[in-house]
Amino acid sequence: MASASATQPQARGFTPSRLWHDYSLSLTFAALFVLSFIGHTYTGWMQYAADQQSHNETATVFGDSGYVWYWGEWTLQNWQSEFLEVAAMVVLSSFLIHKGSAESKDGDDEIKELLTKIEGRLSKLEDDEPAPKS
Repeated sequence: MASASATQPQARGFTPSRLWHDYSLSLTFAALFVLSFIGHTYTGWMQYAADQQSHNETATVFGDSGYVWYWGEWTLQNWQSEFLEVAAMVVLSSFLIHKGSAESKDGDDEIKELLTKIEGRLSKLEDDEPAPKS
């Protein structure tokens, strides 16, 4: 009988390469998020400063008409749009079918139908199999 420790995966030490191997997708998306957020902040500031300059006003970060308010508005509008899009995709894909899509429920129905056919064939083979000689 195998001991419990033999079935447990061995604990590995923390190394950057192990972290990258185990979480590379999340780390990549986090880096893309941070880079796009920095780009959004920089280009937004440039647009805000140009607008303020065209109105002969000083560009400020804080205050009643500071950049932080515009930045917050643009950010929240973008996130609202993205979350609405993802929510619509999740809800609609749970009810509607797009043949061949991994997210669509038609794939599960086809697999169940195929498994039923295979089980039927196996049952028929078992019934047709001659009894073993004693």
